[in-house]
Amino acid sequence: MLYFGSFNPIHRGHMALAEWVVGQDLCDRLVLVVSPQSPYKTDADLAPELDRFEMAEAACRASRHPDRIQPSAIEFLLPKPSYTIETLRYLEQECGDRMRFSILMGGDQVERLDGWREYERILEYPIYVYPRRGERVGRFADRITLLDGAPLLDISSTEVRRRLEAGEETSQLIIPEVADHIRRKELWSPAKRLRQLDGLLAEHPDDKALLLERGRLRYRRSEWGAALNDFNAAIRLDASCTEAQQYAEMIREILEFRYKDIYNP
Repeated sequence: MLYFGSFNPIHRGHMALAEWVVGQDLCDRLVLVVSPQSPYKTDADLAPELDRFEMAEAACRASRHPDRIQPSAIEFLLPKPSYTIETLRYLEQECGDRMRFSILMGGDQVERLDGWREYERILEYPIYVYPRRGERVGRFADRITLLDGAPLLDISSTEVRRRLEAGEETSQLIIPEVADHIRRKELWSPAKRLRQLDGLLAEHPDDKALLLERGRLRYRRSEWGAALNDFNAAIRLDASCTEAQQYAEMIREILEFRYKDIYNP
């Protein structure tokens, strides 16, 4: 079974689904096909392909079925951007005489499947679909298998990246081996996001949302003066901005306490 994705980064939700599928004996082997470039994403959204593959490799090794859940870099060797039908065609040519393929995909992907290249050809393969929480899969119902019992973990790679860049806790979202790789390579770090925000605000100095994000990040890094400057700038743009007012007040209290502590041992 082929599980396509950017895995940017791979998280516990990906692996819980993979383990469940294998545990249900829906396939002999599940392969995470790490995509170098999706037609729906830009290169700027993606960590380097080798890093994403190595994180997927670490997650597979740590899974309950390391002999049956494995990553694949096959799409790194094919023309970019990656199209599912081209990958399937290549696999059929290379090893279709000794194995059969099926596909695992999310309900959101099925809903837009008719926008994929040669989607009718893709529908000739067995397709197993895991629904997103609260979403209804209504298209191609007679040509897919809906995995009603699949685990539904409310985790997304987007949220993982956001938390990493904000310096927030991620242990419930990614396994330690993946977290270690991210820290070692500084893939999504507060420092990197801070540099990005500096560049964005140089171009858009009156963007309140960017000021708030940089202020929150500086606050978590205990950069009190710089954070206060950002929140005060947000208040000048919008005097009713409650979040900026609350943060500014907390910082003033912190600075006042520290100032008094210095002179009153």
